Amino acid sequence: METLQDTSNTILQLSYALDTFYFLMCGALVMWMAAGFAMLEAGLVRAKNTVEILTKNIALFAVACTMFLLCGYSIMYPGQGEGEIIPYFGMLLGSENELSSVLKGGEDAPYYSTRSDFFFQVVFVATAMSIVSGAVAERMKLWSFLLFAAVLTGFIYPVQGYWKWGGGFLEAKGFLDFAGSGVVHMCGAAAAFAGVLLLGPRKGKYTAKGQVNAIPGANLPLATLGTFILWLGWFGFNGGSQLKLADVENANAVAQIFVNTNAAAAGGVIAALVIARLLFGKADLTMALNGALAGLVSITAEPLTPSAFAATLIGGVGGGLVVFSIILLDKLKVDDPVGAISVHGICGIWGLLAVPFTNAEASIWPQLLGIIMIFGWVFVTSLIIWYVIKQIVGIRITEEEEFEGTDLVECGMEAYPEFTSNKA
Repeated sequence: METLQDTSNTILQLSYALDTFYFLMCGALVMWMAAGFAMLEAGLVRAKNTVEILTKNIALFAVACTMFLLCGYSIMYPGQGEGEIIPYFGMLLGSENELSSVLKGGEDAPYYSTRSDFFFQVVFVATAMSIVSGAVAERMKLWSFLLFAAVLTGFIYPVQGYWKWGGGFLEAKGFLDFAGSGVVHMCGAAAAFAGVLLLGPRKGKYTAKGQVNAIPGANLPLATLGTFILWLGWFGFNGGSQLKLADVENANAVAQIFVNTNAAAAGGVIAALVIARLLFGKADLTMALNGALAGLVSITAEPLTPSAFAATLIGGVGGGLVVFSIILLDKLKVDDPVGAISVHGICGIWGLLAVPFTNAEASIWPQLLGIIMIFGWVFVTSLIIWYVIKQIVGIRITEEEEFEGTDLVECGMEAYPEFTSNKA
């Protein structure tokens, strides 16, 4: 006959299994965002650079997974040094034997597998690196990019991740970033901004008189598909960050997060589309796509506490900001082919600043501290690494190679050979 203790143990194990399964499925959704980034970027660059973009996206994902496994995860979650600035630098994942801890219960008992936590975190770091890919598109050397990817995902990202999510000093100061408007998105944008400054704009993008020449993407249906994939993946990104599902309170919280995430994206699209119509006299699809992503980035810092209407407004502000930011960066001759710096950087900052509007536990000063520390750390270290790579192996292809396209130069193949080949 089953005892009360046996029943309690069964409930604990079922809860553990359900939360672990939920965590893994959310991680899989975030992994699917890698496809979204690949499609979005491939659609917004010229046809002659498509293969290289796709190669970068699958390669950076592999590099990120490997580097985070080797050292990144242990740096970000050292299990010691709470409230500190410098984390413990460990290597590889530890062993996992958590059943006895689960059955003991209590506040310190794990409620999901450590391996599921690693999987969820590793797809986040790959997301941060994907942001960099689009910003430096069409003129960066492939292997220089992958070398930087190894450093960012293995060392730069984990340190600032530790400051917030690993129990470091930003967590102790009260900085709030629920799912990563700062830790993931602003981090990726800061690294991208440093690279773009050293890389320079694409040839023909800006004239000597300061005129901006539009360089249209080759496949807007593909870019639109990529945006929808990212929108879908974001439910795992924000929903999984609740970390728990197997009780009424957390299940309701996850549902609210899903609703708010969707509402913010919708608000971003509407705002970007309306503002583009007012500014340009046309419905600009690329602005609408970036508006959706801007809304998603904006709500990521706090997707739980706002009402659905407030989430729509937060996303709408992000959608408006991204249009003006893209225009401003072009005026400053900062060439970002996909708008990644504006979407993930400017809207990441806005998302962090918006948290105190809906979360009574947040205040503006810790949010400003987090923005300054994360952006400062990632930008400065990235600028140093980019500069070192530039001096050693170079980061930019030649003008002749840029004219020919990175597909043939870096990969030796074309994405659409039937349109460029003379063969039958």
